[in-house]
Amino acid sequence: MTEQNQNAAAEQQEGAQFNIQRIFTKDVSFETPNSPAIFQKEWTPEVKLDMDTRSNKLDENVYEVVLALTVTATIGEETAFLCEIQQAGIFSIAELEELQMAHMLGAYCPNILFPYAREAVAGLVNRGTFPQLNLAPVNFDALFTQYMQQRAAQAEQTADA
Repeated sequence: MTEQNQNAAAEQQEGAQFNIQRIFTKDVSFETPNSPAIFQKEWTPEVKLDMDTRSNKLDENVYEVVLALTVTATIGEETAFLCEIQQAGIFSIAELEELQMAHMLGAYCPNILFPYAREAVAGLVNRGTFPQLNLAPVNFDALFTQYMQQRAAQAEQTADA
């Protein structure tokens, strides 16, 4: 990289702006459809985690990012509990290239939101008197990279067709 390119990259980094305006719970639900009978069973659940993220532009350089988690614990064919949460944040993001902006909205912001969603899930499961549930950390950067590779492959297939 030439010195001129390095200086341009440094200037662009200096212009980048990121601020958290607010982090909030947008929606929350906890269901125990088979209680109290489920409490009589041996606690050997199968726990499934589904995740989704979405973002909306609210204003110039202001975005809402929503991380939606659905945790389902089943014992055999019976649902022990179903926990759904939409953890959201409002972020000010400016002076980024398109790919950097996509990464911020698709990986960086969800990474900030995940600990809040994880805590909410743990609290709800605890209030349901189920054993403690700690969700494993999530590598949002890897998920974002995988998503971008899938999009590129789809675009390639569409171009070939």
